[in-house]
Amino acid sequence: MITIHVRIFATLRRHYPHLGIGEAMPVEMPDGATVGQLMNHLQLPLDHVKVVFVNGIVRGQDHPLVDGDEVGVFPPVGGG
Repeated sequence: MITIHVRIFATLRRHYPHLGIGEAMPVEMPDGATVGQLMNHLQLPLDHVKVVFVNGIVRGQDHPLVDGDEVGVFPPVGGG
């Protein structure tokens, strides 16, 4: 098992209202888990997830995670 530290931002936080702004949530996943598997585990709708950073770098759904990774999950952002 590996432990990933996940931060969920903006409108996606409504899925985890107990988390403070920017608060990391430790999540245990099996060895070899990917970003996509993490999103499924978190039950975040993939159509609501725009960008996932792993250790500060944008990564795709098939990116493998390793123990201690820091993951940030962001929805689409609008404004003008």
